[in-house]
Amino acid sequence: MLARLRSTLDFMPSPVPDKPGLLIRDPFQFSDATLIIPPALVESLSFFDGAHSSLDLREYLVRLTGELDVGGLVQHLTDTLSGAGFLEDENFFRRKAEAERAFANASVRAPVHAGTGYPDDPLELASTLREYLNGAVAAGSEKTRAIAAPHVSPFGGVEAYRAAYASLVPDDAERTFVILGTSHYGEPDRFGLTRKAFVTPFGETGTDLALVDAIARLAGTGAVLEDYCHAVEHSIEFQVVFLQHLFGPRVRVVPILCGPFSRGMESGAQPEDDDAVRRTLGALGEIAARQGDRLLWVLGVDMAHMGRRYGDSFHATAGRNEMEGVALRDRARIRSIEQGDAPGFWAQVRENRDDLKWCGASPIYTFLRALPEVRGTLLHYQQWNIDPESVVSFAGLHFRN
Repeated sequence: MLARLRSTLDFMPSPVPDKPGLLIRDPFQFSDATLIIPPALVESLSFFDGAHSSLDLREYLVRLTGELDVGGLVQHLTDTLSGAGFLEDENFFRRKAEAERAFANASVRAPVHAGTGYPDDPLELASTLREYLNGAVAAGSEKTRAIAAPHVSPFGGVEAYRAAYASLVPDDAERTFVILGTSHYGEPDRFGLTRKAFVTPFGETGTDLALVDAIARLAGTGAVLEDYCHAVEHSIEFQVVFLQHLFGPRVRVVPILCGPFSRGMESGAQPEDDDAVRRTLGALGEIAARQGDRLLWVLGVDMAHMGRRYGDSFHATAGRNEMEGVALRDRARIRSIEQGDAPGFWAQVRENRDDLKWCGASPIYTFLRALPEVRGTLLHYQQWNIDPESVVSFAGLHFRN
């Protein structure tokens, strides 16, 4: 049988005008390969499902091409996918084991998005972030319990990042920042922890190991310690960069990745209907109550993902047509967040199994359950065309008691 094509790959239309087709890449970075499958061969990928043989693929290609001698094409396609690490075969499992072992053995978490999501030179990075935050207006005099900022590439979400981080003041440097990030690649109904310090071009953070260990102990199976997803995830790394810019490289952080709540998407269900999720939410709530204002919570969250890149049939343009309706629905969810209404927020997410595709629902719900007394204020909402046919929405929010 042909090996199965990995379900954890990214698939999207090719952005290269003279190379149309389907672009495939590995968000886990077990492989750094990027492939573009020509349009005529895209359907052939369906044969890499673990249930079809090379003879099945050969028969399909004979019908497709009208040629009998397609053995070379079958071999080339199979070898290319395998060589890229895109099939569930021996080559991939070796790559995966090596990458996970390397992360486990590393003393720190490397800045994997430096040079792409933000400048990798510290002087250039400082200048860029000063420009991003220029003109920031403080959210008010009340003590900040939390902020929510985007995790989209900073250049795409400048206004929302600026609004959120304007809520912080110099005295906040003494607090520990609990960063709840979206786990794009983690297991459903689980949380990812790491004891590793995050390194950026600014230097090395101080990870609060006592709090990380306390969460791991209280959460039990709900939290995975040294989760490999931290190695490649951007939703926490971008927040660390902004915090280091404001308060210096040795800010104290507790990095937590929140996986999707699959159990909570069932009709009438809540995320905590899963025992592991309930235990982890309880652990975070206990620590939040015990630590109080010594902690400042930072949510790295995006909101709606609409358009061709995200599987919709329409071309999305920020602020226009379909995206006007999306903005109304986004703002309804945001009102529930502002009111601290976790059940109301989740009821909206569960509608149509989250057809808005919010990339931040899990961290937001986690926060609302862990700190039920907080109330929020929307500082800035925006939509951004990540490409000409697709839009991401996000916001900056401030939370107080």
